[in-house]
Amino acid sequence: MDTRVISKPHERLAERLAPELDAMNALIRERMASEHAPRIPEVTRHLVDAGGKRLRPMLTLGSAIMCGYDGPFHINLAATVEFIHTATLLHDDVVDESGQRRGRPTANLLWDNKSSVLVGDYLFARSFQLMVETGSLRVLDILSNAAATIAEGEVLQLTAAQNLATDEEVYLRVVRGKTAALFSAATEVGGVIAGSPEAHVKALFDYGDCLGIAFQIVDDLLDYQGDSAATGKNVGDDFRERKLTLPVIKAVKQATAEERAFWIRTIEKGQQSDSDLEHALSLLAKYDTLAATRADAIGWADRAKTALGTLPANDVRDTLIDLADYVVERIN
Repeated sequence: MDTRVISKPHERLAERLAPELDAMNALIRERMASEHAPRIPEVTRHLVDAGGKRLRPMLTLGSAIMCGYDGPFHINLAATVEFIHTATLLHDDVVDESGQRRGRPTANLLWDNKSSVLVGDYLFARSFQLMVETGSLRVLDILSNAAATIAEGEVLQLTAAQNLATDEEVYLRVVRGKTAALFSAATEVGGVIAGSPEAHVKALFDYGDCLGIAFQIVDDLLDYQGDSAATGKNVGDDFRERKLTLPVIKAVKQATAEERAFWIRTIEKGQQSDSDLEHALSLLAKYDTLAATRADAIGWADRAKTALGTLPANDVRDTLIDLADYVVERIN
């Protein structure tokens, strides 16, 4: 008998959704195949099998089941969401010139940039095939808009991330684009495919939006105070890649002229020395911006829980509410 106590919400959700996740994984394996281009499944399998939590597709499956859906198409939608997410990761690693993802070498490092970009394009195309099969124009509208918003957010980040004029409002616009858009689409389509009342669909959208924002803020915070073994990234990667994330934005806002000159040199101009990360961390500590960033993440998680609290109570809803807390607890 399995006597494990499953305490983490995403693990409880995975156990609750085990049959649906198995069906989704089978569909993903089927649709990432290619008769004429064997590199496609090679590259895709490297990332899909890398041990990700499948959080976004679980949001779709959980939302649909929470709303009483008993048809087959939440599996298609979950696979769609995972394909869109995987495609964005492949493209992101090329844009960021990353060499590590989830503790493993990135696809662009093992193969090349061309393979990563083209396989990402293939997965985007597959995702549209999957969503069309649901026969729902509204689902197609939600997910295609999300795909466009993700790309828009990534392009905005190209100019905003290295510009000290970027404030918290612009940062939030980037985060809503590149991260929260897929979270909110994942939860919203679960309610739509289930035929839920509009108030419930709106609540699911709000939950996904707030959860996605909290998730990204925590990711940005972990870059400065996380455990490399747990995150699969080195502390300070965002600083070295000259990404102006929320902890730094808060420090820049309060910076003296001398401190601002430091941020201009290291972030805007990219002139960094080995000791600059340590100095950057000291400035974040001076203005206590890591704690302020954590408070922002908690605030967004609380909004997510409030949104979901308007839906009828059941075990999936309660686990999704717990998930909002867990997203923030990753900081501890």
